[in-house]
Amino acid sequence: MRLLIAAVGGLKAGPERLLIERFLERATAAGRSVGLSPVEVIEVAESNARRPADRLADEAKRLLAAAPKGARRIALDARGRNLSSEDFATRLVTIRDGGHPVAVFFIGGADGLAANVSKNAELTLSYGAATFPHQIVRILVAEQIYRAVTILTGHPYHRG
Repeated sequence: MRLLIAAVGGLKAGPERLLIERFLERATAAGRSVGLSPVEVIEVAESNARRPADRLADEAKRLLAAAPKGARRIALDARGRNLSSEDFATRLVTIRDGGHPVAVFFIGGADGLAANVSKNAELTLSYGAATFPHQIVRILVAEQIYRAVTILTGHPYHRG
């Protein structure tokens, strides 16, 4: 199963991008043995709309358009569920075993994620009540994907 991270905005060259690339390269390599690869990032442009509601709607359209047909949708939103790393790994396996070829993780921009994206997602995840920059959320998602793969392969990276 392919894993996609669809995120609003682009990351510039720097430590954040390098860290994400490192996690995703590792997840792609190790994930082959458990049917979870490749892992890719799709960046959609930030909206130039003046009003926050218009920006959210515009970015939601772009994110949803980036998802391949039939993809299982996972939204990242502070109002979502907190899952342990083990539960997250189990969720990915359930999606994979359900015969779904793609799972896509939606990450909003500076204004967050439009409600219609979260509402239509199979799963809405949260990494806590705190507000994080979307760049940090990308790192967290990339790391948790890699950690899920290591859990599934029995790799010692996960010692939880």
